[in-house]
Amino acid sequence: MPIPGAGYVFGNQAVLPEITRFIKSVDPDVVGLIEVDTGSIRSRSVNQAEKIAADLGMNSSYETKYGEKSFNQILPIVRKQGNAFMAAPRVHGERFHYFDTGIKRLIIELEMDDFAIFLVHLSLKYRHRHLQLRRLYDLIQATKKPVVVAGDFNTFWGVNEIYLFMKAAGLTSANAEGLPTYPSRAPRKELDFVLYQDGIKVTRFEVPNVRHSDHLPLVCDFELA
Repeated sequence: MPIPGAGYVFGNQAVLPEITRFIKSVDPDVVGLIEVDTGSIRSRSVNQAEKIAADLGMNSSYETKYGEKSFNQILPIVRKQGNAFMAAPRVHGERFHYFDTGIKRLIIELEMDDFAIFLVHLSLKYRHRHLQLRRLYDLIQATKKPVVVAGDFNTFWGVNEIYLFMKAAGLTSANAEGLPTYPSRAPRKELDFVLYQDGIKVTRFEVPNVRHSDHLPLVCDFELA
């Protein structure tokens, strides 16, 4: 876009079907979307989570990523930015939690019969991130099933920044090689993670070179151990 900021306001309408085609090619059971547009002017009032889910025959569960009392709830475009789970019809049982600190506060919990998945988008501020990790740890400890935690952690120091959190919560990164995910045009930083507890066995993990977003996607196959 020739005008600074125009890309943020008007968006790129061509990318949504490309994202849908990529997701379809992976044939997933569960999809986590970070910073999906739920119907602002930027997406031409299209709820992207619902649109992708409908095209793929999946269920969708989404919420704005800010708390109810956040100032961002009254801002155009921003108030429509959220996170979403999409899942095969047999998957259900979502719950919404919120961090006490930071701007991006949403935690989506998807509870399955034998395990649970948490989808998060942590704060850009280091201090807020660690307060959020404390809250996330408490949620994990209260869960009686093996847990997967996925999303954008904004860890500018990579896995080293969440090392103690992972040890305390009994989590392992599926990205054993520490592959970078951001920025997608020339990845240098590992900001995005799929973490899992004992009781879950990862059988495949990859970071496809798919540049439909500013982050590369993560694809993880796992089974119950």
